Amino acid sequence: MESRWNDEDAARFVEAARAAGQSEALGLRIYTSRIIGSDPDLVLHGGGNTSVKVRSDEGEDLMHIKGSGWDLDTIEAPGLPAVRLAPLLEARNTPKLSDPDMVSLLRASLIEKDAPNPSVEALLHAFIPFAYVDHTHATAVLALADQPNMRDTVRRIYGDRLAHVPYVMPGFDLSIAADGINRNHAGCEGLWLENHGLFTFANDARASYELMIEFVTLAEQELARAGVALTGPQPNDGERDAGLAKRLEKALMRKGSPFAKAVFLDYRSTAAIRELTSKPNVEAISLRGTVTPDHVIRIKPWPMIIRADADERAIESALAAYADRYRAYFEKNATRANEPKRILDVYPRVVLVLGKGMFAIGANAKAAKIGGDLCEQAARVINAAEAYGCFTPISEADLFDMEYWSLEQAKLHADNVVFTLQQHSG
Repeated sequence: MESRWNDEDAARFVEAARAAGQSEALGLRIYTSRIIGSDPDLVLHGGGNTSVKVRSDEGEDLMHIKGSGWDLDTIEAPGLPAVRLAPLLEARNTPKLSDPDMVSLLRASLIEKDAPNPSVEALLHAFIPFAYVDHTHATAVLALADQPNMRDTVRRIYGDRLAHVPYVMPGFDLSIAADGINRNHAGCEGLWLENHGLFTFANDARASYELMIEFVTLAEQELARAGVALTGPQPNDGERDAGLAKRLEKALMRKGSPFAKAVFLDYRSTAAIRELTSKPNVEAISLRGTVTPDHVIRIKPWPMIIRADADERAIESALAAYADRYRAYFEKNATRANEPKRILDVYPRVVLVLGKGMFAIGANAKAAKIGGDLCEQAARVINAAEAYGCFTPISEADLFDMEYWSLEQAKLHADNVVFTLQQHSG
């Protein structure tokens, strides 16, 4: 992976920040956030976050942290709201915060009260004692992070430069656990989050960004060492079957469906997708879960699978089977929850067409496109993970906790609000 840092571009962002009365640090934070977000092999659709710590003119320590509903590739200053750092650091020594209490703490710490909610990983960003913190879901990293028993391998690849963090539910628990591990690994330059992604940090914007590029490159080299060819983004060159798409639309728009009023299908067929959909055990692989925990709120825990020649009856049968599986999944896992859970709709967000491609489903074009982009990356991750060893994402129980986590549902709502505002202002 190559660094996209450019001195002239960085200087332009610094100058723009100064002209707007903002700090040089925030200008550089916007710049490196955008070059991270513009690389689909680092992040996709909100799948990552960045921050920078600054001191205000009044001498107060603040942190600009990515806000919910913003994508890194187009982020602007309002998408990196400032929070007071002191109350966040005090959370280290408090009893466990509930989700509502953590959100309340983050909102109470905002400088601008109408700013978007800070990232659910804001506490971890605050705890890391460096000015710049970058977090991504890089394709190469996920192919290795979604493997069992990788602690020793991570140490072999990175030595003491990265600290390994076992999977913990994002939010307060992850922030506390990762902070403890980080403090016990003095001198480390980043955190490897099992089944989740990668953090890097430094007191310089370029240094933190280029650590990310270096560490992702080392992951790519580990895959290559094992004979795994990790493909980059590929052309969508498979032909969409208009008849199959029409039959899917008809089935999805029936009365009572969340798509009864409108359904959008985003068809993808790349070489990697065709490789995945042609695997003899593709159904078993697909049922293991999503390549990152966050993806579950976009594309559900698993896809629906049909043949390329599926007629209306076959599609209806597949939808019924999917609904039965989803209800069983909900009933099995909802009993563990600390509060009552209400089942979401039982319709898929991805339809895998054996040997051909994938349809991502959305109630609007944006949602369908996001699903399609995630499917493309997921296919490349899963193919590489299976070639390296065994694609092993988080467990079904952990997946359920993410899908039905109130903060993840709030994030999805925030994304829709930002999209609506952009549409109205555009």
